[in-house]
Amino acid sequence: MQAAGLYYEEHGPPNAPPLILSSGLGGSAGYWAPNIPALAAHFRVIAYDHRGTGRSDRHLSEIVTVDDFADDMLALMDALNIDRAHIVGHAAGGVAGLALALKAPDRLGKLVVVNGWTKADPHFLRCFEARLNLLRHAGVEAFLRAQPIFLYPANWISAHTEELDAELPHQTTSFPGVETMEKRIAALAAFDVMGRLGGMGDGVLVLATNDDMLVPSAAAQHLADQLANARHEVMPWGGHACNVTDPERFNRIVLDFLRS
Repeated sequence: MQAAGLYYEEHGPPNAPPLILSSGLGGSAGYWAPNIPALAAHFRVIAYDHRGTGRSDRHLSEIVTVDDFADDMLALMDALNIDRAHIVGHAAGGVAGLALALKAPDRLGKLVVVNGWTKADPHFLRCFEARLNLLRHAGVEAFLRAQPIFLYPANWISAHTEELDAELPHQTTSFPGVETMEKRIAALAAFDVMGRLGGMGDGVLVLATNDDMLVPSAAAQHLADQLANARHEVMPWGGHACNVTDPERFNRIVLDFLRS
């Protein structure tokens, strides 16, 4: 289904509290497949493809910001007649949730920020510099083949190599394009809400992974420090895409928070 130029799908009871799932850099609703069944048992789950990616409108402005990501979530809520929703956002989706909370706090229920940040960490920027150089100089396939290194723990990659290789042709076909990826990465690198989150905290879970290769767990600690009364939890293992590698633990933590 489409609304406001965004592809979305719904799961769970239509009269349950609405829960929007916003993914990271890749922008795909499919990213949440390991989590949707558990979440949809309690919520009206809405997963969507970010603008510029997947099955959503591929046109982007010359300059893209995280505020644009937040505006898209608000536009989707308006199109679906949702006054207020919980949000679970991973990385890009998490910082988009923070941007939404700053501009329209009355539209937000609870917010889960997974492996997020207040300002881009130097290690995060170094990783994206390396990934952009691969994309620019070695091409899309090299970029996608390197992607698991930043998303998953090494042992998990070894155990799931055949699955990752099988996904590569689909990822290549659906790749949003170099220009779109550069714009989305630039938006994440420019995001900075240091000192602006003092009025927030109640109803926010900052969830990090201790072995995240892309966004150091210290970035989540800095975020939690900026949010008075926020709940802060660190998963011991799982890498950047912890909801994929350890969905049982992830689902349990998120549901415990959302239903508390």
